[in-house]
Amino acid sequence: MEEKTAVDIRGLYKQYGNLVAVNGIDLKIKEGEVFGLLGPNGSGKSTIINCLLSLVRYDRGTINIFGSTMKESEVAIKRKIGVIMQEVAVFEELTVYENIEYFCSLYVKDRKKVKDLTEDAISFVSLEDFKIFYPQKLSGGLLRRLNIACGIAHRPKLIILDEPTVAVDPQSRNKILKGIQKLNEQGATIIYTTHYMEEVEQICNNIAIIDKGNVVALGTKKTLTDSINMGETIVVEAQINHAVINKLKSSGKYRSIEYFDNVLKVKAKKESNSFIGLIDFLQQNNVAFHKIYFDMPTLNDVFLEITGKELR
Repeated sequence: MEEKTAVDIRGLYKQYGNLVAVNGIDLKIKEGEVFGLLGPNGSGKSTIINCLLSLVRYDRGTINIFGSTMKESEVAIKRKIGVIMQEVAVFEELTVYENIEYFCSLYVKDRKKVKDLTEDAISFVSLEDFKIFYPQKLSGGLLRRLNIACGIAHRPKLIILDEPTVAVDPQSRNKILKGIQKLNEQGATIIYTTHYMEEVEQICNNIAIIDKGNVVALGTKKTLTDSINMGETIVVEAQINHAVINKLKSSGKYRSIEYFDNVLKVKAKKESNSFIGLIDFLQQNNVAFHKIYFDMPTLNDVFLEITGKELR
């Protein structure tokens, strides 16, 4: 069975003055997937989302959502989209219930259906005990959950989440991530932007890394980590004198070597027998280690390898 496309972006180009924000990118997002859209600050992610929502006019390219061309006047398509932006956008003068009901009513006109959907959204984000609370009385995590409820109450087919877990506690973050996975299991296609790479690893099927308006990497977590010239990171807890560290560095067998506070951190090259080789080296140099373990490359390693480590 052929997979259907939820979002098809082709040749998208947007320029502000002399700044090329989006440089002719192509992106295809399949129905029913959680798609991670990553990139440093200023990389073009927000412009792509704003073009996708017809909030800004782009210079060239096409955007199709569920097979229809996205335009400012396409109300029918917009009814299928839910947007949860980084900044919490609710009305301070309305209660939790009234906020969700209001946003739902923008998309759904049947009053009884609005009421049922509002109750479902409250239950979905576990805000039953806070229905009559005003936003200023809610914690950061509860506010985030209210923000999500307002964006998904009308049961959109496409949900765009921009940094939904910023500045929340681990329990709230876990609740939000599980909620996103549940929405996806119920059939929603998700576009997810964040700077928390572990979240992307946890919930995203496919990932695009954007930098300077271009798609610089695209694929699953495995294909992306396989694409960089990086093996495992080996960590050793041991007292090692500087002569041995210098000898290890001069071998040229490793990508990088750091030693601080009796912890040796070695980043290996791809497809090298680094772990066994390092153990042999330590034994040959009479280094007694207390603990040794290794981690495989993460999405964070991929991100920094592709986009660089300089501050933006």
